Amino acid sequence: MKFADFICFETVVPELQATDRNGVIAELVSSLDKAGALRKGSCKEITEAIIQRENEASTGMGKGVAVPHVNHSAVKDVVAVIGQSSAGIDFSSLDKQPVYSVVLLISPVDNPDRHLQAMENVFRHLQREKFRKFLRQCRTVEQVEDLLRETDENPSLVI
Repeated sequence: MKFADFICFETVVPELQATDRNGVIAELVSSLDKAGALRKGSCKEITEAIIQRENEASTGMGKGVAVPHVNHSAVKDVVAVIGQSSAGIDFSSLDKQPVYSVVLLISPVDNPDRHLQAMENVFRHLQREKFRKFLRQCRTVEQVEDLLRETDENPSLVI
């Protein structure tokens, strides 16, 4: 699976306005909702489900990134949005450091294989220091999209 298969590029938030974890989650889910990527009227419900998931165990994986995610009936296929914060956000990450890049992923409840494929792709790339560095440097929607499409075409460029 490639980033282009599930990242909703028009919803990328190059500079998050929210300054806390729950606000970031709400902002990113709202971005997906405004683009029509979610079932009508499900924005609040999805936001609450992701926050509840975060309260159980943080998805702040360390090294400046977090991957909040949930399985939800409001989507027919895996959809994700990326948000960036130059200030950093407390996500209760494993390394106790702020998060600068957030990949929020929503998967349908009836297709666990697609969810796992998307998560594997995200984690495989986020484990690479060069990719994290390039992602954090992106300041526009176009830069994020260019990086992800380039990564899809030639993953070895950002190893």
